[in-house]
Amino acid sequence: MSIAVVQFGGSNCDLDILHVLKDVLGADAELVWYKEENLDRFDGIVIPGGFSYGDYLRAGAIAARTPIMNSVKKQADAGKPVIGICNGFQVLTESGLLEGALTTNNYPKFRCEPTYLRVETTDTPFTSMFRKGDILSIPIAHMEGNYYADEPTLASLERNGQVVFRYVDRNGNATDEANPNGSRENIAGIVSKRKNVLGMMPHPERASEEVLGSSDGLKVFRSMLEYISSR
Repeated sequence: MSIAVVQFGGSNCDLDILHVLKDVLGADAELVWYKEENLDRFDGIVIPGGFSYGDYLRAGAIAARTPIMNSVKKQADAGKPVIGICNGFQVLTESGLLEGALTTNNYPKFRCEPTYLRVETTDTPFTSMFRKGDILSIPIAHMEGNYYADEPTLASLERNGQVVFRYVDRNGNATDEANPNGSRENIAGIVSKRKNVLGMMPHPERASEEVLGSSDGLKVFRSMLEYISSR
């Protein structure tokens, strides 16, 4: 199997993800520049965090309109797993691959800190190795991570089991105090209706080795690789 790690101008977590995939998990992964128009040779795609094009216009807006995103959409339509992390989540909403939008944090400052997440569903290619209700320690690093969707969309996400991660306290309670950015319903990550496209604001690649303080994020990538192997 082979995983594409997409690079835009301004990506800054691409090498971190490449390290986790190749050096920690032993997967075949490579960096792919945004001008690439054919991703057929890859079995999965990761869109990393960073500040693509300096967040000009809106975070993720320019990256969502680059040539490679047409191929990302094609691979997603074919059922291949796609993960967008932080800025990658913003790119996925801007491109229409995921519902809703990411807006400025309710306290309009960049926040870089550990957060607790609760696993809301294991019925996805990215969470199959977790148990529902697991509490994870995974850091955030963003200024525009405030997830917004209107009421009908939120109801649909809940009804279809598309909410994957929710911000909680260490005891698993989804409180206002545990919500670092004001996201509606404490949402930290969602999947598409087919569940093969995941967007999440926290950085699992920064919690994939114990030396970093947590390895809770590693199962996100392990689940993805297991899903690919089973296809």
